[in-house]
Amino acid sequence: MTNSIKKIAILFFSVVCIPFAYGQKEFYNNNKFKQLDEELPTPNVYRTGSGAPGAEYWQQKADYVIEASIDEKLHRLNGKETVTYFNNSPETLTYLWIQLDQNMRATDSDTYKIRQNKIKKGTNINQLAAIDGFPEYDGGHKIQKVTTADGKDLKYTINKTMMRIDLPTPLKSGENFAFKIDWYYNINDRLLMGGRGGYETFAEDGNTIYTITQWFPRMAVYDDFNGWQHKQFLGNGEFALTFGDYDVKITVPSDHIVASTGELQNPDDVLTATEKQRFEEAKKSDKPVVIVTQKEAEKKEKTQASDTKTWHYKAENVRDFAFGSSRKFIWDAMGVDINGKTVMAMSYYPKEANPLYGQYSTEAVAHTLEVYSKYTIDYPYPVAISVEASNGMEYPMICFNYGRPEKDGTYSPRIKYGMISVIIHEVGHNFFPMIVNSDERQWTWMDEGLNTFCQYLAEQEWEDGYPSRRGPAENIVPYMKGEKDNITPIMTNSESLKQFGNNAYGKPATALNILRETVMGRELFDYAFKEYAQRWAFKHPKPADFYRTMEDASAVDLDWFWRGWFYTTEAVDISIKNVIVKELDTQDPKAESAKQKAERDNQPKQITTIHNEEEKLVTRVEKRPELKDFYNSYDPLDPNIEDFDNYKKYQSQLNKKDKAWLASKHFVYQVDFENVGGLVMPIIIELQFADGSSEKKYIPAEIWKMDDTVVSKVFVTEKEVTQFVLDPNRETADIDTENNYYPRKPEVSRFKLYKSGANQPRTYDSGRLNPMQKAKKNKK
Repeated sequence: MTNSIKKIAILFFSVVCIPFAYGQKEFYNNNKFKQLDEELPTPNVYRTGSGAPGAEYWQQKADYVIEASIDEKLHRLNGKETVTYFNNSPETLTYLWIQLDQNMRATDSDTYKIRQNKIKKGTNINQLAAIDGFPEYDGGHKIQKVTTADGKDLKYTINKTMMRIDLPTPLKSGENFAFKIDWYYNINDRLLMGGRGGYETFAEDGNTIYTITQWFPRMAVYDDFNGWQHKQFLGNGEFALTFGDYDVKITVPSDHIVASTGELQNPDDVLTATEKQRFEEAKKSDKPVVIVTQKEAEKKEKTQASDTKTWHYKAENVRDFAFGSSRKFIWDAMGVDINGKTVMAMSYYPKEANPLYGQYSTEAVAHTLEVYSKYTIDYPYPVAISVEASNGMEYPMICFNYGRPEKDGTYSPRIKYGMISVIIHEVGHNFFPMIVNSDERQWTWMDEGLNTFCQYLAEQEWEDGYPSRRGPAENIVPYMKGEKDNITPIMTNSESLKQFGNNAYGKPATALNILRETVMGRELFDYAFKEYAQRWAFKHPKPADFYRTMEDASAVDLDWFWRGWFYTTEAVDISIKNVIVKELDTQDPKAESAKQKAERDNQPKQITTIHNEEEKLVTRVEKRPELKDFYNSYDPLDPNIEDFDNYKKYQSQLNKKDKAWLASKHFVYQVDFENVGGLVMPIIIELQFADGSSEKKYIPAEIWKMDDTVVSKVFVTEKEVTQFVLDPNRETADIDTENNYYPRKPEVSRFKLYKSGANQPRTYDSGRLNPMQKAKKNKK
């Protein structure tokens, strides 16, 4: 090939072929309805294309026998454990990975190193200490020894929050291996350092509440999807954990009450006869029964025992274990009937949380179990516990929440409903991810988002008008319309989320609510969602398993929805671009001529004509009438004989039905919709009629399949439409409602008029008193 021909070929390829090829690819990749096949893993014998576990699905198991004790003077936890690890995988393992979550608090932790800091104009010593990771605090798991079950040393390597144990011999499929770990760690001051667990000491009485979480070396997950899930624990991405059975003995000061995962095995050793009697009463009661009263807890606060007791708990088929311990605990409980099985709903709380916690906590626990069981699976565990610890965190059968009123016993609605919501949320985590055991380290939304959605359902079943923060579509609008640089797709790793709450909790919960209320409908959604929970209870689902199950159980193609809501940062903004009134041409020459003349006569006059009329200008033809001819009196809109003949022929072709339709009055409107935000959604349009009535129409999202930027829809009505309104009930999270009206409606904002001059009225903070306090003050 000559050089000139080569040049021509290269030019043709670069000018014609490359743009064409890339243009085609860009169009294909930007197709809003492109299927998710390329993004989802290929189905196999472990995970099927329907979203169900495959015929050869497997998962590992880890059983724990643990002895732990709390040193209240040193705020230290000492522990030793025996772990039996069952290799149910088809592979042979040569090492095991263990999670050492407390190492996140070690002085050399990456959590502190990667955290961005800025010094503001004002700061304090604690804030400076937090930047350095509280260097005076000696945090982290202190591993004392790792041995085989018979005491032989095992080689191990600690890599930050992960520890690898090298097995003495390969662990084959179907075999198990037992090993022992001795350790201790210094419990963190939770109010100072933050965190999911730790201790809180009350200055008024010198007593402490311990919330012991992520406290023992725990097996990492090994599965068919990742192999070992051993991403480092940096703080946000929570936990991927293996199911197993637990036998745990906890030694604490003898006047402490221990709230724990599992069932108490030795009540005779740790409870008084009165406490045991009250507990038995609570099993049959449909209202909370107080087992340890406030008066009894206050008495213990003053004495502070120096001897110890050991509480023995067992739990079967759980993925984790946590407990709380304090002499300050008031304890109440009630039995909840879950499909014929009695579950004990219980609360533990200090006097500082009364009367608010005592009135609502256990009721909220019971309510959560009932509502979640209806939408997912029957709650399988024997207990569900809410501990007031001024935070919010979840573990199997137990969670830690907040809810302290003012010292006078009053509280704001924010505290009341915030407390109820956090209890519902944290108890709800028993279902996601404690039972439907997703990988929190990778996909926060799979537990927080699904749980927040169910929380919204439970809140709305608590009382009418419940002030839910997350769930309603309009509540996510500020986030969706924010700067794109500050937003990440839902399908983003937990440690890379820019707005953690909105991305992991709010947006997925809203998406599911929209899916339920608007896209699928409650019947199809509820069936599919329950199917997902039942398929993956006590297993390890991935995002694809959820997506596929929701489609498989409903026969609804949702790939466009997952793609838009979960894989992009696009927002919903559908606009009514234009409305064209389509008037029927009756072909009646006389009637149509009159309409056309009226339209012509109603046309605005040209400015020159207006000024000529104002000047009373006399034209030449008006001065000289002899200049007029046929065209000065001719009106092209007048009907002629040919028009009447054609009309007769047209009439002869109509049947009775056609003539009846023509005789009745109809209005025809072409409405053009524009997708401004990029996220395709169903079109919900309300037609408001001149007689004051209205009609709402739902158009599936598939209307955007051929063109995802502008679509048109014709509406034929028997009444005149005066207003078209998009998304009248704010159910799609549309970020701009101003363009949802046609004709447009001006937005109204309020302003106040003040007296001019420097003496502006002063404003005072009326929010210092909560409404209950204000009501008391008004009575006085």
